[in-house]
Amino acid sequence: MTCTEFDGYICIDNVTDLDLRQTLDCGQSFRWTENADGSFDGIAFGKKVRVRLDGERLYIENSNKADFESIWKDYFDLELDYGKIREEISEIHPVLKEAAKYAPGIRILRQEPYEALCTFIISQNNNIKRIKGIVQRLCENFGKQISYMGKTYYTFPDTDTIYSLSKEDLSVIRSGFRDKYIMDAADKFKSGTLTEEYIKSLSTPDAKKALMTINGVGNKVSDCILLFGLGRVDSFPVDVWIKRIMEYCYFDGEQSIPAISAFAEKHFGDIGGFAQQYLFFYARENKIGTE
Repeated sequence: MTCTEFDGYICIDNVTDLDLRQTLDCGQSFRWTENADGSFDGIAFGKKVRVRLDGERLYIENSNKADFESIWKDYFDLELDYGKIREEISEIHPVLKEAAKYAPGIRILRQEPYEALCTFIISQNNNIKRIKGIVQRLCENFGKQISYMGKTYYTFPDTDTIYSLSKEDLSVIRSGFRDKYIMDAADKFKSGTLTEEYIKSLSTPDAKKALMTINGVGNKVSDCILLFGLGRVDSFPVDVWIKRIMEYCYFDGEQSIPAISAFAEKHFGDIGGFAQQYLFFYARENKIGTE
């Protein structure tokens, strides 16, 4: 894999096992929009970019080589061999083999932890379209302006900004009961009760417990934050689609979320996050367990 810088964009060669739609529009991140030509516009780490794939070449517009080294290489997890991950996963169970084969272009994004925290709080009992709308309103009202090709975009607001808001201020994003959870998260990070460095220093189970001290952060949301914001690929978020496919494939009837989580920990171990993504995409696209 090599990165070459041109005037206003970069090209990364030899990028395999990446499908932009499978990765950017599967519920990991809520700040990417697909264009008619298959490229995606998005904002991450305060940068507005357009990404597109041409075979094994990944183009990132409005970027440079320094940003690739400091942001995009990790953000798209480009140094990990996902082919080997799929081989390992495929040996666990026939359905996992089929799921990994079905969506071989999924990569797990490495997002800003605080943004992942807030967006997955917003994701509770919500669909992707509505989540994107709430996140967009949060950024447009409280983020910093950035310009790209004559248009104005907005970064994700930082902890200090959200901490300074009242419940009335935040009502403009129309997130309902989630407002108070977003504010509690900002309060805990602003006060130093929780810090990114502290959470990163903990084991995955202890980091999960720490995140769950935030009001409104339960099993699923904490696992999503760990997986998509902190790179803890041993985390296995259980939502309605994962619950359905796990019951369909591994159990005889309905199971509790703790039972499913325990099964995943035992059988998938430190690659549970990869298994979860393949299973989630496969279950959602094929409506597994909805018959």
